[in-house]
Amino acid sequence: MKNDRPRISDVARLAGVSTATVSRALSNPALVSLETRAAVQDAISATGYRLNQAARNLRHRRTGGIVALVPNLANPFFAQILSGIASVLGPAGYNLLVADTRAEGAGRLLDYAEPSRADGLIVLDGALPAAALTGRIPLVLACEWVPGLAALRVKIDNRAAVALVVDHLADLGHRRIGHVAGPPGNVLSIARLGGFRDRLAARGLILAPDALYPGDFSLESGRAAAECWLAQPVSSRPTAIFLASDAMACGFMGEVRRHGLSVPGDVSVVGFDDIELTGHVDPPLTTIRQPRLAIGRIAAEQLLRRIEGGPDHSGDVILPVELVIRASTAPPMPR
Repeated sequence: MKNDRPRISDVARLAGVSTATVSRALSNPALVSLETRAAVQDAISATGYRLNQAARNLRHRRTGGIVALVPNLANPFFAQILSGIASVLGPAGYNLLVADTRAEGAGRLLDYAEPSRADGLIVLDGALPAAALTGRIPLVLACEWVPGLAALRVKIDNRAAVALVVDHLADLGHRRIGHVAGPPGNVLSIARLGGFRDRLAARGLILAPDALYPGDFSLESGRAAAECWLAQPVSSRPTAIFLASDAMACGFMGEVRRHGLSVPGDVSVVGFDDIELTGHVDPPLTTIRQPRLAIGRIAAEQLLRRIEGGPDHSGDVILPVELVIRASTAPPMPR
């Protein structure tokens, strides 16, 4: 009986490429051009070809799974990064598994780093111990990074991003600029606070001790920071606040407005990340836009390259950011 099931050779013929190119486009799309990748995907759709992933994994002694280690799945910041990762892994025949590092616990996380459980890791939590991740399976760091762990890091230049914020507020005329930091010890918190202090100094400004407020990237910590700001004498309050995450910025603005004050009339507010909510709050939030889809996509492409036997590079892939100016910032009102 004739087997009419589409074969990889049918896909190659329709796409006008070799079977080896089809295989690369499926297993490691970063190695082929976008044009070739699109032609292969169109040919797959036209022929109805389906990769026998189970046989492929058995042949290569792989699990077919990639694990993303995320510090807090409730944080909407990670949604687009995970979407970018999935957009690469799915066509390559890999399943994306997501673990919440704060909920799972250290012992459970070590299980994910075993070759019998996953083919690779994408680590988005900089608080994980380097020793637990070293020398187990291929991994790439994304957004955050683990000090002491030699691995490829896909991220932004946080200090340069914060410089854009300080310049924007200083150019508007603000001289008392406050900051709501992220969690203590977090690599992003440290980089953003350091960049903030340095850029203030470059503009002839300082961060006063009573203008630095604690936070943890959450909505609630932004609200709590607003309470601290509201408790200060009006004459000494910062006229602008930079918060290390959009969630904190939204919490801050909500509390300020509940007390009958205006953003940006009484205080200008800037966030960081450009999560989906920021363009829809009142007023829309000025913020730093991170290329979250690209962070996830490039991290996945780099990991697949490693899994397929590519060189084990360490170092940084730095992606550009953008300051998105909306209605939450304005020149300071006379006091």
